[in-house]
Amino acid sequence: MDIDIANKDDFELLEEELLPPVNEVKRFIRVFFRRKIVVVGFILVIIFLFIAAFAGLISPYDPYEQDLYNVLSDPGGAHLLGTDALGRDLFSRLIYGTRTALAVGASTALVAAAIGTVIGLIAGFAEGPAQTIIMRLTDAMMAIPSLILQIIIASILKAGVPGVVFAVAISLVPGFIRLTNGQVLSLKQNDYVLAARSMGSSRIRIAIFHILPNCLSPLIVQITMMMGIAILAEASLSFLGMGILPPTAAWGSMAYDGYRYLTTQPLLSIAPGLAIMFLVFSFSMIGDGLRDALDPKLRGTTS
Repeated sequence: MDIDIANKDDFELLEEELLPPVNEVKRFIRVFFRRKIVVVGFILVIIFLFIAAFAGLISPYDPYEQDLYNVLSDPGGAHLLGTDALGRDLFSRLIYGTRTALAVGASTALVAAAIGTVIGLIAGFAEGPAQTIIMRLTDAMMAIPSLILQIIIASILKAGVPGVVFAVAISLVPGFIRLTNGQVLSLKQNDYVLAARSMGSSRIRIAIFHILPNCLSPLIVQITMMMGIAILAEASLSFLGMGILPPTAAWGSMAYDGYRYLTTQPLLSIAPGLAIMFLVFSFSMIGDGLRDALDPKLRGTTS
């Protein structure tokens, strides 16, 4: 059958009608696992989650039990990776450090996302002087090196899990503010938002029920990426002695405690350093894969 197509737009409309419906779940899985490096990152995160969930069963020793008669022992034998300066099993502390890293990373990213998203929504809808003030303050915060800002806040709040979470979260908030504000400025000009306004919907209702759901895809990607950054920031603060307090197993403080023995017992620093590297790498790769899979430009492709 001959089809007379007047122009390119008519052809594209006809092509869309003839294409089979896209299965979003299959499309997401196909795009997300398309690259092998993302698959590797996903597998590593699953392994870390499994270790954190079953740390009590996997760990051969109590990570806080000291054995002063067996300090700085070599790897092998009763202790797979040796012991630290207090005779604590290094392998057990690495396992329990996974719980600390994941808990701090997840809670920090979620706190930063919650604060940044609310402020970004307000800035996007405020317009005028209010938006200008919020965004200029955000730019000022981003101009401060994140580690310096974290150290300042952590020194005020004192070391510990709550202080670290809040200090790192505050340093990540500006990124979420800019992301959400940009999304709001783009989305609030769409027809469905203008229609909601014409029907008398308030700004709060439009922001919660119309704008926020359409911001979730980039926010999910940002949260995933920020988890890796938060874990690295927590490790940095712990290494500097301003993070997780001992005797809690934290990879950053373990690396700091072991750097004095690099020539005799290098695993004391290298092992937690490698754990940090692999976990941050994993979340970065997952975030990269989510960015591809949640990209609206790819939703028109067939499954």
